[in-house]
Amino acid sequence: MGQLALLARLEARPGKEEEVAAFLASALPLARQEAGTETWFAWRIGASTFGIFDTFGDEAGRTAHLQGPIAAALMAKAEELLAAPPVIEQLDLLAEKVPG
Repeated sequence: MGQLALLARLEARPGKEEEVAAFLASALPLARQEAGTETWFAWRIGASTFGIFDTFGDEAGRTAHLQGPIAAALMAKAEELLAAPPVIEQLDLLAEKVPG
């Protein structure tokens, strides 16, 4: 797994929760196409809080992801689907446990 990551938290507008879930699920094929994205997870906590966690081997991969089609699609739908702008944090990973 890479040494860099992104953590994005998304809060769905009331009544838009299932649309946010569907949007995130539909982004998986795009994430698979990103050479610099090593891992990509979409998640949900409770009824209306969602997010994405992904990892990268270098800053170029992280930057490409932030400028890529998933981020563009999310920002295009943000006002319609989200109660507030996404909170996106850049992380430096300190330790990991992965298969293999």
